[in-house]
Amino acid sequence: MLRKFIAKLRETISPSSPAKKPVEAPVTAKQPSRQQPSRDRDRGARGSGSGRGKAQGSYEPRSSGHGQAQRGRDRGPSRRGPQSYKEREQRGPEEYGHASREHQRPAPTPTASQASPAHYASPQPHREAAPPPVVPKMATAFTALGLTDALAYAAEQKGYTEPTPIQVQAIPLVLTGRDVIGSAQTGTGKTAAFALPIIQRLGQHGKLRCLVLEPTRELALQVEQAFIEYSKFTNLRVTIVYGGVGYGKQTDDLRRGMDILAATPGRLLDHLEQGNCTLNDIDILVLDEVDRMLDMGFLPDVRRIVQKCPRARQTLFFTATMPPEIGQLASWALRDPVKVEIGHHSPAETISHAFYPVVAEQKYDLLLALLDRTQYHSVLIFSRTKIGADRIASRLKRANHLVGVLHADRNQRERVEALEGFKSGKYEVLVATDIAARGLDIQDISHVINYDVPENPEDYVHRIGRTGRAHKSGEAFTLVTEESVRDARSIERFIGANVERKKLEGFDYIYSALFDVETLEAVAAATAKPTSRLHGRARR
Repeated sequence: MLRKFIAKLRETISPSSPAKKPVEAPVTAKQPSRQQPSRDRDRGARGSGSGRGKAQGSYEPRSSGHGQAQRGRDRGPSRRGPQSYKEREQRGPEEYGHASREHQRPAPTPTASQASPAHYASPQPHREAAPPPVVPKMATAFTALGLTDALAYAAEQKGYTEPTPIQVQAIPLVLTGRDVIGSAQTGTGKTAAFALPIIQRLGQHGKLRCLVLEPTRELALQVEQAFIEYSKFTNLRVTIVYGGVGYGKQTDDLRRGMDILAATPGRLLDHLEQGNCTLNDIDILVLDEVDRMLDMGFLPDVRRIVQKCPRARQTLFFTATMPPEIGQLASWALRDPVKVEIGHHSPAETISHAFYPVVAEQKYDLLLALLDRTQYHSVLIFSRTKIGADRIASRLKRANHLVGVLHADRNQRERVEALEGFKSGKYEVLVATDIAARGLDIQDISHVINYDVPENPEDYVHRIGRTGRAHKSGEAFTLVTEESVRDARSIERFIGANVERKKLEGFDYIYSALFDVETLEAVAAATAKPTSRLHGRARR
């Protein structure tokens, strides 16, 4: 009997024994656990406390809904879901008795795409530029102008042994902070005339304090390279923005903090509107090739950019020609400027130039003959039109010449490839429109050929000025046809001298009145009429 009673008692007690386990649950919940925050995050990320979260060891007793609600009230607000992260950040790790991994890690540094412009308002301490290298003591003509040893040494390494006339006059003025209008024929070192003193005035790395506006990408790239070379013994930073390429690298450079910016007007305005940079700290504004910017219709953009710069600034105009239109812009943008003018109408004395009269149907034949009979290192051929440049290049390639093409219809990659190929010697001939006539500093161009006479006489000075640079000699040939006689006479009046007429020996010319100098002068006088500079630009 006793054994039967004990057996029945065991059967009665056994099914209810698991019910003792819920008593342990509150004790477990009160004990701090290192893994609990991680599980909370896992369940919050999944949006549910079921499934895999339970399989990893979280115990949830089976009980009625009333029991679950009671436990929820006892434990306080739920820590599940995205709200638990916000609540945890607001309360801080101390309230939980330990720090989670998020609070142990330092905050990540924002990337260029995540950071706001304010984050880059000033250079970060850990991103300060390295101190400038040590340079030898210099005693040259450049130090006599007031430049530091570092800049004189950089100019010497660039190939300058003596300053040019525009540099002698402009550098001291720029160093004193005066506004300057500089005008000199192309190839006389205008870029160094403003770059060297600007670098000295800026001194050390800081905010964006110098802006150089250029009309074309090629000129902007060239000016940027010049600033980089002249400032290589300082800790200044230089960058460039121009159209035709992506914004990514330009934006990163601007936000990283630069001292000197070379830019074309349109792309700079885009960056300003996007908040990638500000002109509030500009101390020196340079408008280079101003007449070219006016001709290209950039005047409204230039005015908008000037208005965004501080009034208390130094403004520099450097241009190869000085048309009357510049006066209005100068009176508005400059304060009591000093004018520096170095023979802007005359070609450099290092250039030997001549006219080659020829009938129109023999122009290309004469071009080939000149190339065949001339000992040249590299030749720059100018065409009046883009279609003409493509046609000349195509025919020269068929004649087994290595030819590059440069004009406004070529994309940026093609333009850079043509310039770099011409500089490196990959191309012996570069056919271009007047996009290559202004300011491009291509070393060792031995010859320039004007396949078409330029409509505007000042462009003649620009074109042939691509040769005979840096005190080296060069030659320039211009093919003159019956249709371009009047333009040729305008060039002679502009430069104040007669240009020698030449004939290529052994070339089978078709006779024309062009070869009779007296007849030619009579025709020129009969057809001469006043021409408007603005109308000439419009025809282009």
